[in-house]
Amino acid sequence: MNLHLTGLIAAPFTPMHADGSLNTDQIPGYYGFLKQNGINGAFICGSTGEGVSLTLQEKKQVAQAWAQCAGADNDFTIMPLLGGTCIADCIDLAQHAQAIGLDAVSFTSPSYFKPANVDMLAECIIAIAASVPDMPFYYYHIPVLTGVGFAMYDLLKAVHGRVPNFAGIKYTHEDFMDFQSCLNFENGRYDMLWGRDENMLSALAIGAQGAVGSTFNYAAPLYHRLMDAFAAGDMEGAAAWQQKSIDMIRLLGKYGGISVGKGYMKLVGVDCGTFRLPVRNMEAAQFEAFRADVAALDFESFKSCLAPVKITV
Repeated sequence: MNLHLTGLIAAPFTPMHADGSLNTDQIPGYYGFLKQNGINGAFICGSTGEGVSLTLQEKKQVAQAWAQCAGADNDFTIMPLLGGTCIADCIDLAQHAQAIGLDAVSFTSPSYFKPANVDMLAECIIAIAASVPDMPFYYYHIPVLTGVGFAMYDLLKAVHGRVPNFAGIKYTHEDFMDFQSCLNFENGRYDMLWGRDENMLSALAIGAQGAVGSTFNYAAPLYHRLMDAFAAGDMEGAAAWQQKSIDMIRLLGKYGGISVGKGYMKLVGVDCGTFRLPVRNMEAAQFEAFRADVAALDFESFKSCLAPVKITV
């Protein structure tokens, strides 16, 4: 059940029309864009993909669109986030993902009625994973949004031997002691996918092999160069690329947060619309100021690129 995922896995934005409805027609082109830029998979309907703002049926529509265009690509992993509030909905979505041929599923902690301890979180995982016993199952650890911050080393101990299809954790937190302990748990049995783009170099230094990130959508070359420098032992070069990543990510905070990622996407030629309420989007004047700040980063030198249009006569 361990997929041994490596390299960059993007957390795609969910494309929206101007009226806020889904624009799934854009997903085939989005898939091709990610492939062209060396991305190995898509973690769909997560935080970046506004999964918590989508209806159950919309999540299925997004999953179906990705399955139709990329499901036959054995070199591209598609993993939907099922959710983390209604267990019955998570089971429904997991079984749908299995039926349409997706590669794995992921689940994050309930955030309203929170599990009282790590054993109760494990019970939630067991209930959902058992509904798709033939699919790799990943837990998504993002305590800054769920408010559930149990040590993932304790979670691995709680599920080990009880969930045959438990494959690993998408780790979006800054506890490197816990992350390293998870990497070494049972001789590295479980995939530990790093989820903080601004700390990737630190994660690589302690053994991370794969990462899931939103900024990989629009700045994949930056992270490929960072990883290449690290692999070559060029720590100075790797650190310089990591700083460039940090400078880029600081603009997310400056201009409003997660929705600013869709602004970056517009600058690489992939217009995914705006975020749904309650997330705030940039106004036109802010976008122009943002564009100027992005240009000052020399974004053109490391941004993800669209394939040139081929004209046939």
